[in-house]
Amino acid sequence: MVDFNDNSHRRYNILTGEWVLVSPHRTKRPWQGKEENVVNEIRPSYDAECYLCPGNERAGGHINEDYTKPWSFVNDFAALKKDVPLAKFKSGLLKAESESGICKVVCFSPDHSLTLPVMRVEAIDDVITLWQKEFKNLSDKADINHIQIFENKGDLMGCSNPHPHGQIWAQRTIPQEVAKKNKQLREYWHNNHSSLLGDYIKEEQELKERIISENENFIALVPYWAVWPYEVMIAPKKQHRNILTLNTEERLDYARIIKAVTIKYDNLFKISFPYSSGIHQAPTDGQDWESWHFHMSFYPPLLRSATVKKFMVGYEMFATPQRDITAEMAAKTLRNLSDIHYSNL
Repeated sequence: MVDFNDNSHRRYNILTGEWVLVSPHRTKRPWQGKEENVVNEIRPSYDAECYLCPGNERAGGHINEDYTKPWSFVNDFAALKKDVPLAKFKSGLLKAESESGICKVVCFSPDHSLTLPVMRVEAIDDVITLWQKEFKNLSDKADINHIQIFENKGDLMGCSNPHPHGQIWAQRTIPQEVAKKNKQLREYWHNNHSSLLGDYIKEEQELKERIISENENFIALVPYWAVWPYEVMIAPKKQHRNILTLNTEERLDYARIIKAVTIKYDNLFKISFPYSSGIHQAPTDGQDWESWHFHMSFYPPLLRSATVKKFMVGYEMFATPQRDITAEMAAKTLRNLSDIHYSNL
C-alpha cells in the first residue's frame, strides 16, 4: 500500500472532473527562489487618497456616497458592458461572440483599515446581506445568466486598492469553471438523486481529516483535491443553490465561519494573508438546477512562509495542477491555529 502522505499521487476533483498531482516529498527540498517582501502596514481608518473611502472622488470622476455600511457601485472600468448587441463570428476555425454583463464593486466597510478577519461578525453579515441584494437584483435581469462574487485580497493577488472590497461580475454566458461543475453536479444528481457536495460533506464529517472549522449550519475544510497550498472551501451543510435562500441564522453562521477561516489564515504567518476567494452558485439562466449546492473557495498563494509563494508555472501551466503538501497536512496546520486573531493575543 502506497503511503499517500509521502509519495506522489493524483487526486480527483469531483466538482470539475479534473485531477491534481500531489508531491508531498517535495517540501523537503531547499528553497533558493524568489521571496516576497512582506509589509504589515498599519492603515488609517480613512485615507484621503483612497478612491474607495466614503466621500472620496474615484479615478473615473464619480464621488462615493458617504456610506456607513457595505456599499456597492458599478465599476468605473468594467470588464463587461451591459448593452453589447448579441453577435457571432465564424471563419474557418476562428470563432468569437459578443459578451455582455455588469461589473460591480462591493466595499465591505467604510473603515479603510479593516479586513474580513478583523471585522465584527455582524459587519460581515452586512456584507453577505448586500451580496444577497445584488444577486437578487442582477438575477432578475433577463440577459444575466451567471453571477460571480469574489474578492482579491493583497498585492500578491493583484489587488489594486487595500480598502476592504470585493467584486461582482454578472454576465450573459456561463463561465468555464461553472460549466464544468454544472456537468458534474447534474450527472451525480441524475444518478444518485442527491447533492454531490452534500454527500461529500457527510463523508468529510465522518473522516474528520480535512475539516478546519464548523458550526451548526456551515463547514470549512481543505478539499481532498485542493490545488493551492492552504486552499479552503466553505459550504452550507444544508443544500442551498444560492445565497438567497439562507435564513437569518444561517447567514450569521456563514459570517462566523468566514471570520473563523480568515483569522486562521492571518494567524498562519502572522500577516494579513493574501488570497482570492469566490462563491460558486447555480446559474441564473432560468433552468431548475436542483443539483446545485453553493460553496465558497479560498485560493491563497503562500506555501512555506509569509515570503515564499506557490507559483503556477511550468508543469502546472502545460500539464496539470500540482501541490507540495497534502490536503490533510494543510488542514491539520490550519485547524490547530488559534481562533483569536494574532493581533489580539
